Amino acid sequence: MALFGLIKTKKSIFEKLSRAIMGKSVVDDEVLDSIEEALITSDVGVETTQNIIERLEARVARDKYVNTEELNAILCEEVEALLDADGKAGAEPFDFSKKPYVIMVVGVNGVGKTTTIGKLAAQLKAAGKKVVLGAADTFRAAAVEQLVIWAERAGVEIVKQEMGADPASVAYDTLRSAVARDADVVIVDTAGRLHNKINLMNELTKIRNVMRKVVPDAPHEVLLVIDGSTGQNGFQQAKEFTRATDVTALVVTKLDGTAKGGVVIGISDQFRIPVKFIGTGEKIEDLKYFDKKEFIESIFK
Repeated sequence: MALFGLIKTKKSIFEKLSRAIMGKSVVDDEVLDSIEEALITSDVGVETTQNIIERLEARVARDKYVNTEELNAILCEEVEALLDADGKAGAEPFDFSKKPYVIMVVGVNGVGKTTTIGKLAAQLKAAGKKVVLGAADTFRAAAVEQLVIWAERAGVEIVKQEMGADPASVAYDTLRSAVARDADVVIVDTAGRLHNKINLMNELTKIRNVMRKVVPDAPHEVLLVIDGSTGQNGFQQAKEFTRATDVTALVVTKLDGTAKGGVVIGISDQFRIPVKFIGTGEKIEDLKYFDKKEFIESIFK
């Protein structure tokens, strides 16, 4: 099933590629230049685009008689290889042999972080998991209130403190509560502030260290949530957060309203971090486990 939320990205890239090869019988420099422009303007990113073009040039040189009909298939193969650069694409989302399985969620304000946590909690609860949420984004009352609403909607437990409380304290209480309740999964929300990289790094490190007093190998997953509609700004967010903490996977949101879905390819390639989920709407079911083949087909076919 195609990811219909990516229709704007598909229209952007597919139409540009179609124009690039229209009337051509072979893949020449002009075609490659047009493909390069199509990818860059869809926010794949300059470095990743150049990487793709070099791969295409090598294939064309090796196979000699590549025509435009074969080009799309080759392009899909090369993009798929980039998306699986870490060798983890297609793996199971989480290793639930660890209990409680602790997920720390990071990302700047406004990217859909809290909504993503709510959707994920609801899906895990529906799959039979006992979930506890930790409202450690204590600097924004709205973030805590929103997470409480999602916890009620999903039917899961939530641990929170007063506005302005120490985020690490909330994380500690959350894990203690989860262990006491024999929970399967803990999802901890964190503050999305980038105004001071040192403070961000110190805060996230403190949260990690405190959680490990309760669950020694926590967190098992650090999900970075990025707004796909911001295009190249998403690269900057990824850069800052990967410096501040050990991000293990990406969630790219708001792909339903943008033609910039190519950013998924660029960030995955440049940071060698797997994309684990993509958000394509507001409904609970609009958080999908990332399937690279489905993603590629949704854009290029």
